[in-house]
Amino acid sequence: MEGFSLVPDFPKKVVHGGCGKRELEKTRKNILDFSASVNPYPPKIPWHCDPDILSLYPDDQYFTLKERIGQVFHRDPTEICVGNGSIELIRVFSLVALGKNKKFFVDPPTFGEYELSAQLSGATRTPVVEKADVVFQCNPNNPTGTLQTKTDLCRSLDQISSRNGILFCDEAFIELSDPSESLITISDSHLFVLRSLTKCFSIPGIRFGYGFGDPDLIEKIEITRPPWSVNSFAEAFAFEAFRHMDELAASRSTIERERVWLTSAINALGLHCAPSTVNYILVECNQKAAGLCELLSGYGILVRDCTSFGMPTSIRVAVRTREENQILVEALSRCVR
Repeated sequence: MEGFSLVPDFPKKVVHGGCGKRELEKTRKNILDFSASVNPYPPKIPWHCDPDILSLYPDDQYFTLKERIGQVFHRDPTEICVGNGSIELIRVFSLVALGKNKKFFVDPPTFGEYELSAQLSGATRTPVVEKADVVFQCNPNNPTGTLQTKTDLCRSLDQISSRNGILFCDEAFIELSDPSESLITISDSHLFVLRSLTKCFSIPGIRFGYGFGDPDLIEKIEITRPPWSVNSFAEAFAFEAFRHMDELAASRSTIERERVWLTSAINALGLHCAPSTVNYILVECNQKAAGLCELLSGYGILVRDCTSFGMPTSIRVAVRTREENQILVEALSRCVR
């Protein structure tokens, strides 16, 4: 088109797991999706979709919902933002906190949306953490499953604060790991903490994320976020889910037991599982992950190819129920002979 040009070197879309629906629609076959790391033992939420709530716009300030979140985590509603999944909040945060002439730091391998969102804002990645305006930290990390302690993160926060930067701490999986290591109780103008209901309540179709930060930062995020981005069904489910946060302790206990079993079974096949604290395991396969993923798909099993994380011989597998985990191990044993 004359007079119109696209941005050169526009970044590529990030690869994600959770392709079960697409594969089901494509193959019309039953799929076991180990590429999506959601809670296999979520609390039971006594909630049903009431179509009558669709007759009104949501309250775009989501004040009542923020009050509920604040009661659960002992934070003021002015310190809370909500969004259509955690990724929307990563995008909006980056637009607000970064931009041209700003620098960000990520420590790979980690979730690819931090770098993409920062790049879309116009910011530049720096390999030197001391030069970063924003430091992105995923805790527990995706895809490795490693968990940093609250003590270590507070030490990092002090260093980042001293140079007037911001620590962005993504705790999307911490409710399935160890919430005692969370930074969610810390109110600091140099800290933003991201959370999600998707993983811990196993509701990827709802799309609900929330975050905690300084009121001035939160106000700017809420202004930048598209209006009514949390739909009425997601808002209603989230409101009820926050009544059941304590029940996630049972999920953590069962996940830990299954993770130990699954790690041992996979290691026995001659593969190597990285130590994990959460509901997914990084597996070194000693072969090209793409080929192994293709073989597993022939058994109706999806796993996460970690090539996009810069780990072309690794896969990430979710911890699911014992019966499902046994099916995965059996398929893996056939594929790695």
